[in-house]
Amino acid sequence: MPRTSKRLVNSRRRGARTDAAGSNRRLLVGRVVLVMCLIVAGAKLVHVQGFEASALSGQSEKQRVSRDTVPAERGSVVDRAGNALAFSTEARQLYANPRMLTEELAEARAEDPSKPEPDRYKREMARFVHQTVGNAISEREALDALFSDQSFTYFGPEIDPSQARVISEKYPQIGSEYRATREYPAGDVASNIVGAANWRMDEQEIQGVMGLESSMDEALSGKHGVKVSDTAMGSPSLVIPGSERELEPAVPGSDVELTIDSDLQYMVQRKLADYAQRAGATSASAVVLDAKTGETYALANDKSFDPRAEWSSNLGNAAVTTPFEPGSVNKLVTAAAAIEHNVVQPEQVLQVPGNIEVADRTVGDAWQHGTIPLTFTGVLGKSSNVGTLMVAQQLGEQRFADTARKFGLGQRTGIELGGESPGSFPPRAEWSGSTFANLPIGQGLSMTVLQMAGMYQAIANDGVRVPPRVVSAEVGPDGQRTERPEPEGVRVVSPESARTVRDMLRGVVQDAPDQEGTGSDAALEGYQVSGKTGTAQQIDPSCGCYSNSDYWITFAGMVPAEDPRFVVGLMLDAPTAGTPEASSAAPLFHDIASFLTQRFQIPLSHEPAPVQVLQPE
Repeated sequence: MPRTSKRLVNSRRRGARTDAAGSNRRLLVGRVVLVMCLIVAGAKLVHVQGFEASALSGQSEKQRVSRDTVPAERGSVVDRAGNALAFSTEARQLYANPRMLTEELAEARAEDPSKPEPDRYKREMARFVHQTVGNAISEREALDALFSDQSFTYFGPEIDPSQARVISEKYPQIGSEYRATREYPAGDVASNIVGAANWRMDEQEIQGVMGLESSMDEALSGKHGVKVSDTAMGSPSLVIPGSERELEPAVPGSDVELTIDSDLQYMVQRKLADYAQRAGATSASAVVLDAKTGETYALANDKSFDPRAEWSSNLGNAAVTTPFEPGSVNKLVTAAAAIEHNVVQPEQVLQVPGNIEVADRTVGDAWQHGTIPLTFTGVLGKSSNVGTLMVAQQLGEQRFADTARKFGLGQRTGIELGGESPGSFPPRAEWSGSTFANLPIGQGLSMTVLQMAGMYQAIANDGVRVPPRVVSAEVGPDGQRTERPEPEGVRVVSPESARTVRDMLRGVVQDAPDQEGTGSDAALEGYQVSGKTGTAQQIDPSCGCYSNSDYWITFAGMVPAEDPRFVVGLMLDAPTAGTPEASSAAPLFHDIASFLTQRFQIPLSHEPAPVQVLQPE
């Protein structure tokens, strides 16, 4: 064979061996790639089945199962007799998709000309809505909603579920959403106490926004439940009939029972508002307490609001939030401390001058007089500033301050109402020489009407002050009643001292010849009454000094005096009318006390109150 041919053959052999080697390498690489793919696929499978299984399962369940909240029924707020002041009912809110409705009606008519025109169909819908719910939704309001270009709109107020069902059955294009509404059957009665609650769209529940509705929201709200439903085609709106099941039942909220008597509350609110108007007062407040337990039977302001309507004003609760200088009703502190420490006796005669010097202050009485004889009872009955300061100086600053603290001055009562003010009582270390010229006669300190009533409750309760409260119990959905514990009382003075002061205060309201007290208009025929009038100057902002024209008018009293059942505290802020109502709150006490004795069938006093000697001849 020629040499050239041999080289060609050898070259071909080497090429074949090279091709075979290359093929083997490609096969090996392919196998490696395949193995790596299998490893990756296996790892992914392990990850999906092992680590993502629960998440994927949850996503799958979401596509075929709908979870919905089962709203808990909100508890009611009731008065001491079980009368509802606030309760919840079920309602529906209508809604529509006007844009989609227009498109669907147009498409339906395009396919079938016998179908009604969209505009006519919408007018029929609006007319039917109005006919079903009456004046709650006008035909114009429904037309405006259905003819709008919005993709979704609510319209009209909340309506009865049965009405919503009739509308949706006739016109499925109008839907309705569940709402819980809060009803206040007594209107503005005790609104300053109960407060108000509103439906919260984001939370899909009623939530308290003020008053006890807010402060006791957790007890009233209960606990929502959960229900699930199987759905078709991954759409939450396509619920498979009969697939609904409850995972967690809703737990209704507790009812809250108040110490308030709603009939008394109604009367006090109306009488107070009328009296304040006739007095030309800027505002007025009143509190009625049980003399023995401190329970609040009524707590009112002259201005209130109706939680059933739109409200933006009169939302405060001045009886617990707004302090004032009490004036002569604060002479109770000096009287109680002086009797307790045996500084002076009720019948002891004091020679009372027309004025008295205390440090750099000269203090006089409300009427001009020279030196006159007054019994200590007469000092209270005639409301003598000078006589009070004479006794206070004998008592001493420290014993006065200690007694004032026991009466609760400068301290919150702890009542279950928001925004309570402690008032003000200057610390003993901050007193100047003239401080003791003001405090015993009710200036230079402040208190709320609730605190003022609490002071007199202590004297009515034989010397023990019981912090007032307005909530008596919570009643669970199972009927289990949880009583609020009675607050621990504070011993202010001995029972003997309290009874002595109570007897002295009868002189304030007596109407005997030549022995008339400053609060004789508070007297109630057939009953012994004890009480104290008060007038305090307000601060004039222009000079920072006490005004000669603006005053707080106060009265605090108890009925019947021999065995008190109720204590009433009253305050009028800056009365200006020049009428009898503008000078004294005693007549208002008379009207409230008269109602109390009738409503609670308080027996007549066994005998008239003995005439107290105020100013001996």
